[in-house]
Amino acid sequence: MRQRRWIKLLSDYDCVICYHPGKANVVVDALSRKDKELMRVRSLVVTVHNNLPEQIQNAQVEACKEENIRAERFVGEGEPFEVRSYGTKCLKGRVWLPLLGGLRDLIMLESHRSKYSIHPGSDKIYHDLKKLYWWPNIKADIATYVSKCLTCAKVKAKHQKPSGLLQ
Repeated sequence: MRQRRWIKLLSDYDCVICYHPGKANVVVDALSRKDKELMRVRSLVVTVHNNLPEQIQNAQVEACKEENIRAERFVGEGEPFEVRSYGTKCLKGRVWLPLLGGLRDLIMLESHRSKYSIHPGSDKIYHDLKKLYWWPNIKADIATYVSKCLTCAKVKAKHQKPSGLLQ
């Protein structure tokens, strides 16, 4: 019944319906097909996330050492950190993620590429992460991270203006 309705609707138009192979349909591949990761890699990711509070605490201790303070770029921020009961340093109720340890990239990776978020944009990730975490220039770091995502670049390529003289 539905096909008849579409045939009736499209019969008034002079058009050609072409087959689009699945390999060429990047949008569907990027957002709906299952990942082909190894189970070993998935178990490694789960192992990393189980001890995330401990990783954050260790990175904070390392970042507060005298030789690493300049690299963290938070000198002169004004407000002191508050220490939670389990030893994690926070600023305005948000956990401070230091530059050392690669935790910022890990958190951004999880919030951008997880199976439940489906590659949200930088504004959505920023609003989600700013509730829980803090680091200097968080918004700029998230925007840079999302702009480097190859999957998002493939999906959003058709929505951009063509380059060159055709603009």
